[in-house]
Amino acid sequence: MNSALRNFGLALRSLALLVVSPVLMVAIALALAAADLLFLLVGRRKRPVDIKPDSSAASVVIPNWNGRDLLAKYIPPLIEALAGNPDNEIVVVDNGSEDGSAEFLLENFPAVKVVRLEKNLGFGGGSNVGFREARNQIVVLLNSDMRVDRGFLAPLLAGFTDEKVFAVSCQIFLSDPEKRREETGLTEGWWEDGSLRVSHRDDPLVDRLYPCFYGGGGSCAFDRRKFLELGGFDELLAPFYLEDTDIGYLAWKRGWKVLYEPASKVWHEHRGTIGRKFSADYIDSVLKKNFLLFVWKNIHAWRMVAEHLVFSWTGAVFSLLAKSPERTTFAGIWRAFTLLTGALASRWRARSLAVIGDTEAFRRPQGGYFRDRFLPPPDPRGRLRVAFASPYPICPPVHGGGFFMHGTIVELAKCCEVHALVNMEYEYQREAHHELEQFCATVALPYCQPYAPPEPASTLPFAVREFREREMAYLLNRIIYLNQIDVVQLEYTVFGQYAGDYRRVAVMLFEHDVSFQAISRGFRFMRPLERFKASWEYLRMLRYELRVLPKVDVVQVCTRENRLYLESFLPGMHGRVQEGLRAGIDARQYKYPGPPRQPYTLLFLGNFRHLPNVTAMQWFCRESLPRIVERYPQTRVIVAGADPPPLHAFGDRTGVLELPGYVPDVRPLLMGNAVFICPVRSGSGVRVKLLEAFASGIPVVSTYIGAEGLARKDGEFCFLARDPVEFADRVIELFANPAKGEELARCAREEVMANWDMHAITGKLVDSYREALEKKNIRP
Repeated sequence: MNSALRNFGLALRSLALLVVSPVLMVAIALALAAADLLFLLVGRRKRPVDIKPDSSAASVVIPNWNGRDLLAKYIPPLIEALAGNPDNEIVVVDNGSEDGSAEFLLENFPAVKVVRLEKNLGFGGGSNVGFREARNQIVVLLNSDMRVDRGFLAPLLAGFTDEKVFAVSCQIFLSDPEKRREETGLTEGWWEDGSLRVSHRDDPLVDRLYPCFYGGGGSCAFDRRKFLELGGFDELLAPFYLEDTDIGYLAWKRGWKVLYEPASKVWHEHRGTIGRKFSADYIDSVLKKNFLLFVWKNIHAWRMVAEHLVFSWTGAVFSLLAKSPERTTFAGIWRAFTLLTGALASRWRARSLAVIGDTEAFRRPQGGYFRDRFLPPPDPRGRLRVAFASPYPICPPVHGGGFFMHGTIVELAKCCEVHALVNMEYEYQREAHHELEQFCATVALPYCQPYAPPEPASTLPFAVREFREREMAYLLNRIIYLNQIDVVQLEYTVFGQYAGDYRRVAVMLFEHDVSFQAISRGFRFMRPLERFKASWEYLRMLRYELRVLPKVDVVQVCTRENRLYLESFLPGMHGRVQEGLRAGIDARQYKYPGPPRQPYTLLFLGNFRHLPNVTAMQWFCRESLPRIVERYPQTRVIVAGADPPPLHAFGDRTGVLELPGYVPDVRPLLMGNAVFICPVRSGSGVRVKLLEAFASGIPVVSTYIGAEGLARKDGEFCFLARDPVEFADRVIELFANPAKGEELARCAREEVMANWDMHAITGKLVDSYREALEKKNIRP
């Protein structure tokens, strides 16, 4: 009965809060706006005076509340760790304990300085007292339930490398090794759905000082002067949680650094104090309140504030239907609202301390941005360090894009230090990619392709959302930081989302095809409903592509036609869209002229996960092939490539098709057959199949779109056809006149050797890298 009454009361309270919530949200918005307007009129920013602290010794501050048993366990190893330097000290701030903690320390550990408080000031308040009492310029703040490694202190102190370092955090392990490491010390924070999101990352590859979002309050060393300059932990967030996140974010906005030092190790009896004293529901209510107060205090960009207000209210509405640890509640909004006056005062102080904006503050703790903002700038004249990132597998190269990427990495590694990041579509693909370790300095092979729902209301294209993954962004940032990358080479339009706003590091994007152009060219092969869906995807891709491309330093395209097409949409990028840098092959691997060819044989190569290849062969089999077979009944058509559809899918009625599937080495096919066909009528970019055919000396018949960028004039390097009848007649002409085919093949081979050989164009690519770096790193 009591439970039913309690639930009924909670329901009534939630309903009442729902009714008044619009008024609350308007009041919050007006209060924040008024505070910001007033600051713009009369507020003053306090410029930081950065001084490197003396890191020869440390004061260890431990806030304690009824943790006598924890102090008994963890003070002795701490004393041992600090031994050897008489300037080190331990300060325990007793927060009004009732278990005799202070007396226990005075009796058993007389060297420990005990500061007794009459009442519990919470974690933040007690810590602030300890910072004021500490005598050293470095203060290590520890939870009372934290056990330190004997050598934990020296790496922390060494982390204060310059005057910009605010804090250095320990690596945290849990006392129970069976538990998942919910905290590690390697913190990250990001903005999502109008709110701050935070987590800890467990990454053994981070083996040195590394930027992090905030230093954990119970396992971190702080520059005492900077800590007090920021006002210490804000008591607005009492009784606990997010104080360390709050001050870490303040430090980044102040222009300072927060670092993680994995060599400094501590073990945490997780929630050894708070978890024993407070219920899970109460802890959750404090967190929801404090996440709101964090935004009201620290987020000053009004685009983000508006997003926060909308998502907070809608999230609270959804929380009435289903609880979520990430969504706020109306009860949380009300609790935070009761502290709005204090939040406004904290917001004023935070604005006076900030020297950078919110967007930049969220960027700098990421490895790539930290390298760009704080580490030595790239040297355009030295041996370049290149991060090469692909959303698709490269080894073995079963499609044109994979072929271009593989060839570029092989050649690039001869003159640059290459660090590869290649996304795997399936686990079994990892084995083949160990080949990259032969010439790349490092190779990361994540599996980061979560399911992307259709989301028709989203403005992001489906293909982009498919690769929109925080894990991928983190890995790229880690590569850039740990290897001090100079150039980020991104592959495909979908990876443009990871371009970043770098000031010194050069970012290059290879558009293997112009995505929105490729979508539009496929319209005529679609049924009405498919065309309608594709039209929406075209608009989304057009919007995305035209927004992303200006963010990179150089957009690499396959052909002159691709460049002119893009520049017609983005005239301001003239000179930054470059062709002739990426699409090529190692022509020396293809024998020329090769052995005698089997007469009356046609060859097509292509990966059939690529829709233009499927529609190309359907068109050829239905419209051109019957005319050829009628003239030459002995004709054979070999259609080779990965993931072929069933034979009947091509609509062939002649029965002359052969589907060998994926062929690891296509050179025997290119050398042995009479004519190469490329009936492609959609898509964009350069077809690697044509480059291989040109290099192998096999005569080619192609559509104009199929040979776009390679052959502009019929009969120059190959035969070009506009319709299926003309296509068939061109094939018949080559069957009847092999000498003409040999002449075309000779000209095509010369064209490949002169303009499409991978060794030559990779040299131009490196020159492009250096030019981009020179522009971004001009020295007086």
